[in-house]
Amino acid sequence: MSNLSKKITIAVDGFSSTGKSTLSKQLAEALGYIYVDSGAMYRAVTFFALSHGYIGADFFEKDKLIAMLPQIHLRFKKDAEWVKAHIFLNDVDIEREIRSLEVSEFVSHIAEIPEVRQKLVHQQQEMGREKGVVMDGRDIGTVVFPDAELKIFMTASAKVRAERRYAELLHADEKVTYQQVLNNIEERDFIDTTREDSPLIKAADAVEIDNSQLNIKEQFDLVYHLAKERIAAVN
Repeated sequence: MSNLSKKITIAVDGFSSTGKSTLSKQLAEALGYIYVDSGAMYRAVTFFALSHGYIGADFFEKDKLIAMLPQIHLRFKKDAEWVKAHIFLNDVDIEREIRSLEVSEFVSHIAEIPEVRQKLVHQQQEMGREKGVVMDGRDIGTVVFPDAELKIFMTASAKVRAERRYAELLHADEKVTYQQVLNNIEERDFIDTTREDSPLIKAADAVEIDNSQLNIKEQFDLVYHLAKERIAAVN
């Protein structure tokens, strides 16, 4: 058995719009691993809350959302025509809907709820039980997989991240301004790093990568090399 045929768990954490999903998908494909977008799961719950009128600009009925959590069933499904797996909420494909700025504006508030985190962390741990998984999010290396063999923590300046996210939203025909996107990113940074339950922090043994000045290939090459080193070190 070659070293690369051995399986490890790779956790990719970091701030919003740092390209965690892009990197994780590339890495999973190169290694033949399963990719899990944990952020999509929180976005799906946020979409559910918005659709049912549990959250808005000036209200948040947390108790109603918590009571409905047993009715929220999430799964990822991959079709040959899709670049990546789509997330399904109660058997409905909502991959496009969860990427809107409206969902982005509320997802950090949803992710603050301990009951939501408990439900999704349990699902995520089940997905990674057999190793051979690349999962990205905010607390993968600290809470979901604290024993992951490779932990990456990604960061970049808020300005750079806002420019990237703004371009993505324009490409998706979202009617937004750059300032709206920047404000959203700065607010999410604050909420993610200051929440009481599983705040966004760098794991002590994580490798920090600031990709403000890195292109996608440079970023991938760097992390792929780290992954091969960690896989080779598996006994």
